Amino acid sequence: MPHFTSPHASTPTPAGPPNRTPQPASAHPGTRTAPPAPPATASRHDTTSQPVRIPADVDCPDQILAGLTARQLLILSVIGIVLCAVWSATRGVVALPVFLLGAIPLGVSAVILVLGQRDGISLDRLTLAAIHQRLSPRYRVTAPEGVHPVPRWLATRVSTTAGDPPTTASPAALDLPAVGVSEAGVVDLGADGLALVAVCSTVNFALRTPAEQESLVAGFGRYLHSLTAPVQVLVRAQRLDLSKQIAELSEAAGGLAHPALEQAAREHADYLAHLAQTRDLLRRQVLLVLREPLSTPGCVDGLGGTSPVPPLLAKARRSRGHATEAARHTAEARLIRRLGEASDLLRPAGITVTALDAGQATAVLAASCNPDSLIPPSAGLAGADDVITTAAGDDECPEEWGQAA
Repeated sequence: MPHFTSPHASTPTPAGPPNRTPQPASAHPGTRTAPPAPPATASRHDTTSQPVRIPADVDCPDQILAGLTARQLLILSVIGIVLCAVWSATRGVVALPVFLLGAIPLGVSAVILVLGQRDGISLDRLTLAAIHQRLSPRYRVTAPEGVHPVPRWLATRVSTTAGDPPTTASPAALDLPAVGVSEAGVVDLGADGLALVAVCSTVNFALRTPAEQESLVAGFGRYLHSLTAPVQVLVRAQRLDLSKQIAELSEAAGGLAHPALEQAAREHADYLAHLAQTRDLLRRQVLLVLREPLSTPGCVDGLGGTSPVPPLLAKARRSRGHATEAARHTAEARLIRRLGEASDLLRPAGITVTALDAGQATAVLAASCNPDSLIPPSAGLAGADDVITTAAGDDECPEEWGQAA
């Protein structure tokens, strides 16, 4: 019987063990069954993010050579060149041991100033700051319009304590970065632009699952990638005053329906009072500070970066004090728009951004300048240029004030 080979027949393979996996029967004898699909394999690229250690000091300068920064290398090079120049000029009249006797202490002092640090600041910067502080006026007063000279009639009547020489120190104007706070809570920085302070709610990151933590980090990363202007995230700690809560508990305890509830409220008030007396209570507040210059960013140069010419022109305009009202309104509009964008981008992460009003912004600035003040800062406090007046009561007699004076 003749044997015919089909043109679609496959190449014969060597004999092997029989395949015991049952094959599905074809519905039609003349059709072929499609081969089974290969099993799905895991992707080679794992999308799980790995933690990356970021240094706390992100502004730490780069180390150029032998662990030294460019500033340190420059200072040491200048001192070395000066010593070599002095030796070349005096080598004919000064012996080498005499020159080393003066050069070695100078070089060691320079190395100590350059390499030494205190609280993360190099000793040369601390030395320059100390010299600047020594040469600056010691007495400063809040006088935006300038310090006027003392009248002659007052200067002649001033008497000093017996044995103490008369003081010759003249006061100087106190220059503060914040000029004022508008009704909308926008802080006026003068020639440096405007700033807006907002308070942010917190998120308990440790109690979240790894997937939720990655979502939070991704949401915060999207906000960081969208930044086009300076932003400061400030975490400030301040003393916690529980006197108001204790007084409210003690006052409301008598009106509770059950004696057990009243006893529990009073015990809780006593516990808070004991806690305030024995512990240093602190509360933390997260602030988002947006700053906007008065001039818009400059154009982009051909290399893809910002051109250095507009910042130099803006610096020159700041030195001349040119800032129109239209520029301030434009900068304030940009601040409000950026605050809305921050609120929209941080809301998916569970962070609520709320702008501070004029009173709250003033209180934050006052608390930052004087954090250990016993009087809590508030909008009701009088300003530095406000006149404090009071009305005499029924039991107060102005004539007695004059006699006592």
